[in-house]
Amino acid sequence: QVTLVESGGGLVQAGGSLRLSCLASGRPVSSYAMGWFRQAPGKEREFVAAISWNGGSTYYADSVKGRFTISRDNAKNTVYLQMNSLKPEDTAAYYCAVSSSSVVRSSSSWYSYWGQGAQVTVSS
Repeated sequence: QVTLVESGGGLVQAGGSLRLSCLASGRPVSSYAMGWFRQAPGKEREFVAAISWNGGSTYYADSVKGRFTISRDNAKNTVYLQMNSLKPEDTAAYYCAVSSSSVVRSSSSWYSYWGQGAQVTVSS
């Protein structure tokens, strides 16, 4: 069993930055890819970014490419999402997840454990 806890969400003006963190506990997740997803009110959950088990490979949704950066620190069992140049359309609850695969995947069906979410609100 793995428990994921996100932190770092909040309210920011358009053009600003936030850094989300996700701490995994229960057992090490260093052998597995991890990802970030988001869900805006009235919309389906969507893929944001993923990182391979060793951080050597990353993958981003087109909507965040060039603005968001995913990284991980396996010694700390933590994955990060640095979000720059935020836009009002980035407003959503952001969820981290642990994949059952070691390589990057964008489909939520690959992810076995999910956090409770961190709210990010970007004002215009």
